Amino acid sequence: MADQNSGPQDPDTPDLQSNVKDQRLDDEMRESYLSYAMSVIIQRALPDVRDGLKPSQRRILVAMNDLNLGPRAKFRKCAKIVGDTTGNYHPHGDQAVYPTLVRLAQNFNMRYPLIDPQGNFGFVDGSPPAAMRYTESRMAQPSVDLLTDLEKETVDFVPNYDDTRTEPTVLPGRFPNLLCNGSQGIAVGMATSIPPHNLVEVCNGIIAVIRNPEIELAELIQIIPGPDFPTGGIICGRGGIHRAYRTGRGQVMVRGKVHVEEKKGDRCSIVITELPYQVNPNSIFDRIKDMISDGAMKSISNINDETDRKAGMRLVIDLKRGENPELVINQLYKSTPLQHSFSIIMLALDKGRPRTFDLKGLLVAYKDHRVEVIHRRTRFLLRKAQERCHIVEGLRIAVQNIDEVVQIIKASSDPGEARATLIERFELSKRQADAILAMRLSKLTGLEVHKLEEEYNRLLQDIAGYREILSNIDIVHQMIVDDLEELKSRFGEARRTAIEDIETDIADESLIADEETVVTVSHAGYMKRTGVDTYRSQGRGGTGVTGATFREGDFLERVIVAHTKDFFLVFTDKGKLYWLKVWQIPEASRQSRGRALVNLLHLSEGETVTSIIPMRDFDERFLVMCTEFGTIKKTPLTAFSNVRSNGIIACSLNEGDRLVKAVITSGDDELLVATAHGQAVRFHENDIRPMGRTARGVRAVKFKKEGDRVVGLVVLRPDATLLTVCESGYGKRTAFDEYRLQSRGGSGVRNIRTNERNGLVVSVLAVDEEEDLMLISEKGMVVRIRAQDVSLIGRNTQGVKVMRLKKGDRLAACARLAGEQDEGEATE
Repeated sequence: MADQNSGPQDPDTPDLQSNVKDQRLDDEMRESYLSYAMSVIIQRALPDVRDGLKPSQRRILVAMNDLNLGPRAKFRKCAKIVGDTTGNYHPHGDQAVYPTLVRLAQNFNMRYPLIDPQGNFGFVDGSPPAAMRYTESRMAQPSVDLLTDLEKETVDFVPNYDDTRTEPTVLPGRFPNLLCNGSQGIAVGMATSIPPHNLVEVCNGIIAVIRNPEIELAELIQIIPGPDFPTGGIICGRGGIHRAYRTGRGQVMVRGKVHVEEKKGDRCSIVITELPYQVNPNSIFDRIKDMISDGAMKSISNINDETDRKAGMRLVIDLKRGENPELVINQLYKSTPLQHSFSIIMLALDKGRPRTFDLKGLLVAYKDHRVEVIHRRTRFLLRKAQERCHIVEGLRIAVQNIDEVVQIIKASSDPGEARATLIERFELSKRQADAILAMRLSKLTGLEVHKLEEEYNRLLQDIAGYREILSNIDIVHQMIVDDLEELKSRFGEARRTAIEDIETDIADESLIADEETVVTVSHAGYMKRTGVDTYRSQGRGGTGVTGATFREGDFLERVIVAHTKDFFLVFTDKGKLYWLKVWQIPEASRQSRGRALVNLLHLSEGETVTSIIPMRDFDERFLVMCTEFGTIKKTPLTAFSNVRSNGIIACSLNEGDRLVKAVITSGDDELLVATAHGQAVRFHENDIRPMGRTARGVRAVKFKKEGDRVVGLVVLRPDATLLTVCESGYGKRTAFDEYRLQSRGGSGVRNIRTNERNGLVVSVLAVDEEEDLMLISEKGMVVRIRAQDVSLIGRNTQGVKVMRLKKGDRLAACARLAGEQDEGEATE
């Protein structure tokens, strides 16, 4: 079959091959992406610092100006406005133009709307506007002020996209739109987020810059204290505002306005009347409902959205009888968008280039633009006045010589001859001669001649005035001030957004009673908080009560007594350290397993907790850590004052080693390290030099038996004794005096006999006689006994029964309960 594409090339068919060029893909991507990025930055996303408008916004206003849709005009369909905008200026489709038009009309997005809407233009609750074929609009007065003097050559014009007309590159902008209405947009590699402000304050700030160009930022902040959002609200604190005004970047925390309404029967309601800027009330409504269903908001009985388009925002939250409304309000601020951060990035186009402005820079940019506009307008008016004055001068000559002028015209065969004769006889210009030839006879009346003289004198005064404006910048500045004062009189109103020096994050722990609590941790890593009075005191040898029900293989491993406002330094067997506040641990019943630590901490797979130390403040003390292989290290406590959420390395470990215990020391304490096979070595902490956080440490004890390991580290306390308990439920107390002070790194002395009856050592503690102890078995049995009920006997003994264990059960852990505990001994 013959090739259908073969044959001579049709001369009318373009040669596509000639348009193909070889190009490296990376070069093409670079060039094309840069072109795209610049287009987005300059033509779409960022406003011009002079008029505060993006190209799409400016083109909408120009199109409405072409349609003469001023504030007093009849409303026109938005479809017509969008069509003219896309057809004449902005060829990007109506789906890009109509949302922009809608936003310019929404009083909850624009502090001073530029478009006057009629119809459904959406609502603050996120409901969408009606289609553009149903809605109508016209320009609002601020738009007129932006466009004023546009026809007087005040700004540059460029051809539109199809060269059929011209469009302005910027508007004259008498209304200070950028600061008053703000702007938001995301470009390529940059974004802008300028908040709206109060017009009176902005005008006063510009006037202050005009009158004192060297004004300091601190003085400007007194005039413009902060943003003024259309939805009101409260700005919390001034630091973020000052940072943004100084550097062009910052963040402010905005919260909604609420008040409490009392009701009958010891009930009350929280009413939300204002929201943070650009926060949808439905998001708050839905979040509160989710918290109620999840049990996180137990104080709320009902919630109603009574928001009305006319009456405004009203979200009513009914509380249960006797509930504290201030506590619920604090929870709402912390857990819902009722408190929301607004990022400030004062980025705008300055002569076509993106630039981050400080507050003064934005005010100066407006002032400089208005100076240029007034100069250009004045030059335009001066030229027009001079041109008219030139014509009037010719008419005056004709009036003064009217008889001769009439004779010349009558004697001429055509207008051209008459024009030439007039120019030669009276030394006129062509334009003057044409004006004389076009003059009607009615202009020769005495009244008209008088008007001509008045016009001539007025033109001379205008020309002198224009020249004075162009030669005196002070006059220009005063004209700007006068315009701003007029804007204040027409648009001025009180601030809607309050600025208060209030704490944005009221800690929940300020609402928590500082009371003693028992925190338990299971072998599988479950943690909970329980009241101390849950466990009753029993005599020595008691069988205890059921503390918790665990899954097979899990058992209660640790008990820590702390206060709810403490926080925990949590150490793991991998040598890492985490922070955890006690009140953040879920409170549960005695029988509950609690919550998995992996849900409270960012533990890695296979990582287990070995020590938990309650803390309140970091000071000049030390943290001493001991590993299973007998390595010990001492590090200043201040090295652990800044812990990341995913933890930090507290102690570097050798392969196979694990961290056993961490304690707090004063720098002049004595320590005792105990092993599973009954060894104990006592030494002064000065034998351990302070090391860095990631150091591995030095030897603490030399093992006598193969397979031995460290099971405990205690800090010696005056009047305390050493409690040692073994896995078979036997234990004893021994005076520390029976353990002679040795050098670090020795094998020490016998602490307890670890025979078949006792089994291996499980735990060692420094205890006082008046303290209560909690003994926990692997199967979750808990017994509470007095320390004085445990026999005080010699060092090289077997001990006595401290807990009767059921068959197959073993003692797992021991902890002190009563009294003010030492932080270093709060865990086991």
